[in-house]
Amino acid sequence: MKGKLITLEGIDGAGKSTVLDFLKNHPVFGKAVFTREPTTNWTGEAVERAINSDTDPMAELLLFTADHADHIARVIRPSILEGKNVISDRYYDSRIAYQTVTLQGVLDDPAEWIQKLHQGWTIEPDLTLLLDLDPAVAVSRCNTREVQTKFEKIDFLNKVRRNFLDLAEKQPERFCVIDASQDVEDVKKQITEALTGLF
Repeated sequence: MKGKLITLEGIDGAGKSTVLDFLKNHPVFGKAVFTREPTTNWTGEAVERAINSDTDPMAELLLFTADHADHIARVIRPSILEGKNVISDRYYDSRIAYQTVTLQGVLDDPAEWIQKLHQGWTIEPDLTLLLDLDPAVAVSRCNTREVQTKFEKIDFLNKVRRNFLDLAEKQPERFCVIDASQDVEDVKKQITEALTGLF
């Protein structure tokens, strides 16, 4: 029996770290394989360098995609085939949500182009937990971090949020949208309910 792939998405500052801590310490969910994108391999390190520099947006997208391919080959596909459930902090939906914004004016329809780039080889998640939050609140949370990225700007994140919600609207059977502004215990409760059926 194949394992399940669960992905955790949301704009910067939406609370993914808090949710991941909860999942890792859960008696059932904590048995999953936890991973993330960008990965910790050299491809992921290249992505991190691109994020923190003035790398061309198309080059940045292709670095993200290369890291995604390596991630699937090394971690996700082997784990799922072994019957293990996988929880990934970010996945290709982040690419569509974020790089669609950075590639505005470069491609006619960035979202469609990015989706086609992934067709035929990526692995579709069984469930995507989308933490939805007002970008103004998210940025205020990010401002407490020692290191911030170029993505942590309200105008930028407003567009990213819209892209995430558009994806969720088009694929309601895969996405579970969670209001990340509510009390953290309520967030945990919704996540528990969403995952219980899969685990």
